[in-house]
Amino acid sequence: MSNTPHTLEEEFPDRIEAIHARKAKDAVFALLLKQYDEVNDAVHLAETRVTPMSEEAEEELRRKRLAIKDEIVRSLEQG
Repeated sequence: MSNTPHTLEEEFPDRIEAIHARKAKDAVFALLLKQYDEVNDAVHLAETRVTPMSEEAEEELRRKRLAIKDEIVRSLEQG
């Protein structure tokens, strides 16, 4: 696994302006971004062993991050 955080800027470089604009006007979307950042930080801490956890727990965090990322994409596509 990568020890590099998956920031939204890295994941969606071509959509970052749309993300910031949507965040400013949509509180629910802003909360979704906050959740992504929190889970992403937890994944990074687990991968770097700063916060040791079982492989199963780490994998569950990765799945949660992916689900949130999918929700961000759906939200952006819906406008």
